[in-house]
Amino acid sequence: MENRRNFLKTAGLLTAGAIIAPGFACKPKSGAVSETIAVSGNKNIGIQIYTLRDQIAVSLEKTMAGVAEIGYKWIEAYGYENRKILGKSPKEFNELLSGLGMTMPSIHSVTEVSSSAGKSSILDAMKIAVEDAKLAGAKYFVYAFLKEEERRSMDDYKRHAATFNSFGEICKDAGIQFAYHNHDFEFIEFDGQMPYDYLLNNTDPELVKMELDLYWITKGGQDPVEYFKKAPGRFPLWHVKDMEEGPEKFFAEVGYGTMDFESIFAAKETADLKYIFVEQDRSRRDPMESIRMSWEFLNKASYV
Repeated sequence: MENRRNFLKTAGLLTAGAIIAPGFACKPKSGAVSETIAVSGNKNIGIQIYTLRDQIAVSLEKTMAGVAEIGYKWIEAYGYENRKILGKSPKEFNELLSGLGMTMPSIHSVTEVSSSAGKSSILDAMKIAVEDAKLAGAKYFVYAFLKEEERRSMDDYKRHAATFNSFGEICKDAGIQFAYHNHDFEFIEFDGQMPYDYLLNNTDPELVKMELDLYWITKGGQDPVEYFKKAPGRFPLWHVKDMEEGPEKFFAEVGYGTMDFESIFAAKETADLKYIFVEQDRSRRDPMESIRMSWEFLNKASYV
């Protein structure tokens, strides 16, 4: 998470008024094939390409070719700034992926939600970002991260819930879906209130969906399946990542850690799962090898 914070800061994605836009201790077991994401041949598996940020800094084109060669069908982008995605116009980015047989159904971005920024400028910036996301082929516009100074009280989360409903309206008008991506800090209570629960209960279920990061909600001490039951149909997007054993709870390649993915995927219909994206914030090996290992595991897993 620290790496993500640093990236967002250094990339200038959080400038005011602008978009820069216990309990899983066993290995996965066999289970039912997913009707949502299983296809003939290789399964439709996506990746959040923030995982490959260092490789992308050297060559976006070479990195995307490597992702396609592994077998990934979907990517979730980051790095929207100045109406470009990782330095390319939405049309150019879409063409790059199309040429490699991939699509971008979802994009991560961050919009300033500070009370110090004018509401009209925030919404105007959002409209532009959503327009660009749609041009790039996105079906989901995902709010990626709340910076520390924007999540210090429940009053902050109350403001965000209202803003996210407005963002959801803008996305709906454009024909795409707004969603929010969690980390673990949303599961730290303020005066007995859980921020994540507040966001769930105080945003319109049709306007605001959730991209559940399976690693971060687990690290936050919560069970993702219980949240699927608590708010069925709100979780069409998942970040699939694994967790090493031990107190550090370091990121692991999918299938090589402690997460019980079989139980999680068994609840996919309750969640209304549409897209999965592998993400590994940090890796002990070459990230390209890590994402290959994760893809191979998911492609072979009978319950995916």
